[in-house]
Amino acid sequence: MWLSVTIATDAAHAEALSDALLALGALSVGVEDADAGTERETPQFGEPGSAPGPLWARSRVVALFERSADLPVIVAAAAGEARLPATPPFETAEVAEQDWVRLTQSQFEPIRIDDRLWIVPSWHDAPDPDAINLELDPGLAFGTGSHPTTRLCLEWLRTHVHAGASVLDYGCGSGILAIAAAKLGAGRATGVDIDANALAAAEDNATRNGVVLQLMHSRQPLDTTFDIVVANILTNPLCVLAPLLTERTCLGGQLVLSGILASQVAQVQEAYRPGFDLEFRAEREGWALLAGHRRC
Repeated sequence: MWLSVTIATDAAHAEALSDALLALGALSVGVEDADAGTERETPQFGEPGSAPGPLWARSRVVALFERSADLPVIVAAAAGEARLPATPPFETAEVAEQDWVRLTQSQFEPIRIDDRLWIVPSWHDAPDPDAINLELDPGLAFGTGSHPTTRLCLEWLRTHVHAGASVLDYGCGSGILAIAAAKLGAGRATGVDIDANALAAAEDNATRNGVVLQLMHSRQPLDTTFDIVVANILTNPLCVLAPLLTERTCLGGQLVLSGILASQVAQVQEAYRPGFDLEFRAEREGWALLAGHRRC
């Protein structure tokens, strides 16, 4: 059993209050939008390469403490350290011990891509043993298969990967797209990521699925071309990577991009125009998928 305290504050004091709580023994501290879930909710983080917005004018700091902690005394001391004029309003609650792994796993159920392709968390049985089942445990990597952009990419791969094709999954995360390509008949599937944890998770998932992937850190040189290059990242990184991903796509080969908001399609198309006429192929929940053949 632990104790949590939720303290109302503002953008000017949220960080100082968080630091003070940690110094006074907090096990963890987070800052949230006090208006989350209402029409006044304000996004905080943008894409990589864009400046984050200011902290919320109406914030709340949530801290976790040992059960023996004297929270009124701690909050008062933290308010003083943060130079607040008075002790702010706060609420406390008990936090019971739970099997956090099992609780997290319960949030992910098998996902049907189509009649032939399923994503199956490693702790579940396959709903259709005769389908192509991607057995997945994301570990510390991005990519459970539940995000609309992942599903868009899987739907595209399901109908476009041909036997023997070479496929590059750039920003592979858990390896889900590269593994799908391999199980759909690709002759060579390569995954590249900037995160060593992602590469470790992708290797474990490849072994779990009985496929072989070539896995590389983005710092390693990659000098081969591929029939299909797929990148499910975000708009700003995709635009920065345009020269590299173009070079890695063979002439006549296909490039598939997602992680793009529908409002950002034109920006990505322009970034890749020297080598591709990328077409808007599909949209799901406001996210777009673009694809096209390399022409030069």
